Amino acid sequence: MKWPQLDYSAWKDSGDALHMWAQIVGKFRLANTPWLNHSWHATLYPDARGLTTGLIPGGWEVRFDFIDHRLVVLAASGDSAGFDLAPMSVSAFNAAFKDRLRAVGAPDVYHARPNEVPDPVAFAHQTEPGAYDRAAVTAWWQALVAMLPLFQEFRTGFLGKVSPVHLFWGSFDLAVTRFSGREAPLHPGGFPALPDTITQEAYSHEVSSAGFWAGGNGAEEAMFYSYAYPVPDGFADFPAGPDAARFDTDLGEFLLPYRAVATADDPRGMLLEFLNATYVAAAEAGKWDRASLDCEMGRPGIPRSL
Repeated sequence: MKWPQLDYSAWKDSGDALHMWAQIVGKFRLANTPWLNHSWHATLYPDARGLTTGLIPGGWEVRFDFIDHRLVVLAASGDSAGFDLAPMSVSAFNAAFKDRLRAVGAPDVYHARPNEVPDPVAFAHQTEPGAYDRAAVTAWWQALVAMLPLFQEFRTGFLGKVSPVHLFWGSFDLAVTRFSGREAPLHPGGFPALPDTITQEAYSHEVSSAGFWAGGNGAEEAMFYSYAYPVPDGFADFPAGPDAARFDTDLGEFLLPYRAVATADDPRGMLLEFLNATYVAAAEAGKWDRASLDCEMGRPGIPRSL
């Protein structure tokens, strides 16, 4: 698949709106799903048409369809209800979503304010007009579709505990996380509008985490990232893989511009080189038991060798 160009300036306003809309949908899943370690029960997943919650207990699924540009609420009963995705306020999206939940018999009660944003305003009170540029949203989703198989392939090269590849609606990034198996020091927390208890549980054990976000928060272009918690001594001094990758001292993590991957002769090779090199940095600097944790990446139809 050809990797689309991503223009942060064209995406920003639509991305800000979609971030809030995804939080609303994610909070519906959060309110109706038993808690799973590291908040894995609350995430969204890219699929062949957009983003989905997957099946939520009670028999509901919510989908952002970026082909038809609709928000659809599905019920296992066969009922469905939706509305067109178009420029609208967060408040209008929230009201339309609640209406469609009720139409299929789903509960419409969930936490009413966003997380991981400074000075959060309740969804119902965010009445300023919102943007929705179909071309920018489609390009962002197609980028997720292009990179998802590579994150999934990278995930297979590890025998230890590893997260699904999923999209966190709080930080609005695609992520996959490997765990050393050892407990980590208590995280100090401090993320805006996020209880420290959630952060501390998420980082209860040592991690090497990698992912993608479309820009903002110190990097005004789309970036792949990789970080470790706790940050081991010497982590930043390890090679980051591709020439275009670097360690950002302000953010405290390795970065690789999306544009470098999208325009590379071998996007797969470049991204996997970055993911593997930065994992090695975390695991070697952190003295992980790589002999027990690492393995060859999986191949279709071939069982893992013992």
